[in-house]
Amino acid sequence: MEPIDPDFFNTASREELIKLIFELLAKIKELEARLDKDSHNSSKPPSSDGYSKPAPKSLREKSGKKSGGQPGHPGKTLHFCETPDEIVPCNPLSQCECGCDLENAPVIDTQKRQVFDIPSPKMVVTEYRIGVKRCPGCGKIHRGSFPQNVTQPVQYGPNIKAEAVYFTHQNFIPLARASEIMNDLHGSSFSQCSILDAVHECADIAGPVCQNIKQALINSSLIHCDETGMRVENRLNWLHSIGTSQLTYYEMHEKRGKEAMDKIGILPNYEGSAIHDFWKPYLKYEACEHGVCNSHLLRELIAIHEHYGQKWAQKMIKLLLDIKSAVDFAKEKGLAKLDFLTKLNFEERYCKIVARGMKENPEREKLGKPGRVKQSDGYNLVMRFFNYDQEILAFMNDFSIPFDNNQAERDIRMMKLRQKISGSFRTMQGAKDFCKIRTYLSTLRKQGQDIIQALKHIFQGAPIIPALT
Repeated sequence: MEPIDPDFFNTASREELIKLIFELLAKIKELEARLDKDSHNSSKPPSSDGYSKPAPKSLREKSGKKSGGQPGHPGKTLHFCETPDEIVPCNPLSQCECGCDLENAPVIDTQKRQVFDIPSPKMVVTEYRIGVKRCPGCGKIHRGSFPQNVTQPVQYGPNIKAEAVYFTHQNFIPLARASEIMNDLHGSSFSQCSILDAVHECADIAGPVCQNIKQALINSSLIHCDETGMRVENRLNWLHSIGTSQLTYYEMHEKRGKEAMDKIGILPNYEGSAIHDFWKPYLKYEACEHGVCNSHLLRELIAIHEHYGQKWAQKMIKLLLDIKSAVDFAKEKGLAKLDFLTKLNFEERYCKIVARGMKENPEREKLGKPGRVKQSDGYNLVMRFFNYDQEILAFMNDFSIPFDNNQAERDIRMMKLRQKISGSFRTMQGAKDFCKIRTYLSTLRKQGQDIIQALKHIFQGAPIIPALT
């Protein structure tokens, strides 16, 4: 809003003053709503709530189950090992109180207790020597050859390099601390430069696997998309994530929108169903179907109801949750779709609620000023429900479409954790290496593979190829 000329109050009519008061009241309400936003009524992360966390207001209904492990859950605990690595006898004293010798007395019973531990880590040095021989017949000299992965006079092996990458790219331990941990564990001088060399080698070998994962995502029937800001070389860049329950692909780009998505190359060639939030560049890809994250919409509806007291938002929250419950119940019964009358009832309720929301949020008129008129939060939200009903209700019309975009949220969460720990990437090369390694590790983790073994295979030159179908 532009500053008000003091002379305006002397010359303005009564109607103009009343109109100004209403505009100021609306602006105050918008500013108050902006200040009241937190993780429960907006897309702000919980970490931004500070120490005064909002009171929990979960939209989930009680399941009726007790907390903790449910019946049938396998659980995890130590079990006796049938083939222990070492047996330490703990026999009784060699002499009885009566004076008899027990040394040669037979053992009539045994009791066992087992301790699970790991041996103290120790660096093992393997020396390779190639022999040189002369043919006794013709005198020709023959030399042996070193293993393919032994290329330097002195170098680190695949196991310790796998451990270094595991620390830094699976658990996000900063370079200095990772180097310190490895030196304390192994008594070696594994420097930060050595870790960086291992990281770059790992990313180079994992690169072709990442391209296979990328192509598999293009061929999949459903993908989850998201993006988040990350700092690279002291500048804001964007980490783009595309994934499924079995595959993950990450790529860093300086842009957030369509230019970056085109460069990554998945969405321009995708013809399945893409699940995402309401970031408009996603909706520009018309070759694929779209489904949106209703969890984001629920939080925005909560904000409209709490800040402005609009009843339509509360009714829409209930409707979306009712549809979700009906879809979940139908899936449990093995049904492929809702029955016609149930679906029709939900659609009629949806239309009535949107009509009421549009009535409560009339479009603001243009007052002769250049540019677009800034509309209220309520108007923008209800128009989203009006214009994108098919995308919002996609989960009702097609049971393969999820209600939310939580898969993408989970894929992004670990990347944000890395940012919290280490801040930013000093080089773009480091950021790209990170994306390749995380693509490889996240995909294999989803498929139940051993991450440490997967990294060892990388440094042996034979990376594990994930299932791509």
